Amino acid sequence: MRILCGGEALPRKLADDLLTRAAEVWNFYGPTETTIWSTAWKVVPDATISIGKSLANTQVYILDSQLRPTPVGVPGELHIGGDGLARGYRGRPELTAEKFIANPFDDRAGSRLYKTGDWVRYLPDGAIEWVARMDQQLKIRGFRVELGEIETALRQHPGIAHAVVTARQDAHGDNRLAAYFVAKNEAPDQAELREFMRSKLPAYMVPTHFLTLSEFPLTPNGKIDTRQLPVPGESPAKARAHVAPKDDHERALVEIWQEALGLRQISVEDDVFELGADSLSTTRAFARIKRRFGIELPLRAVFENPTVTALARIVRNVTPTTKSRPKMPRRSRRVETASA
Repeated sequence: MRILCGGEALPRKLADDLLTRAAEVWNFYGPTETTIWSTAWKVVPDATISIGKSLANTQVYILDSQLRPTPVGVPGELHIGGDGLARGYRGRPELTAEKFIANPFDDRAGSRLYKTGDWVRYLPDGAIEWVARMDQQLKIRGFRVELGEIETALRQHPGIAHAVVTARQDAHGDNRLAAYFVAKNEAPDQAELREFMRSKLPAYMVPTHFLTLSEFPLTPNGKIDTRQLPVPGESPAKARAHVAPKDDHERALVEIWQEALGLRQISVEDDVFELGADSLSTTRAFARIKRRFGIELPLRAVFENPTVTALARIVRNVTPTTKSRPKMPRRSRRVETASA
């Protein structure tokens, strides 16, 4: 089997795991505007993960801000030319002119390059290593989002003076949006902010975490130091009083939701959706509930019972019935048929 990966940066651990399960593993790269793969790399053990070299009829250039090629090891913006380029953005001539530029390395009329916005560099063997996005775009649950757009929406809340949004990886490596804000007076609670953001943005752009700060940490240059922002779950933000689990069912469910949401502590009275639960984490939690209790709950159960306390009542009622449901052994049925 040959495995082809693309769409996201390929983690080294995942690459190594896949290598044990297939004859070949390939890492592909390419934005929609170049329809769609532009480079490829055959994954090998113990090597820097690369996006490889250009495919046939495709040209790639790593250029600085003056459109000059960068030396090996020096990052620059990846530009792509060749037969795969789209015509442009429909109905958006200004954006087309900004992103699709004349190719300074090709004298043919109409030759263009697409500015990907990806920060990359050449490796010594000529392959390309992806470094980061040049802007604030990132992918959340498969959707490309712009952090600045979320910050703008959050600052429109009348109780917020300033806000910054970052992406944090949870324990499963999934990106989660964390919003940090300084309140004008009394800080609005998470439920209010989440509802406000839902009225402004698509669901996938609503932050998982909202954290109140008295002030933002700053670098020596006076800019916000995002590296010093507190980790969600360790924030001084106001929250309802913590209620500990009172029996084994609640303790098990607390552990399951903490693992699914990547949080160190949750209260049995916390609404898991206010804590950032989504379809992915809910499915993950219900799979663990099935393994732990031997039952299979419908996903609607958590929408109707979004706290550990409420969900534990369902689990207590379902467990005895499900575990005691009689099952006819296959061997007995075959014996009876044969006898008949």
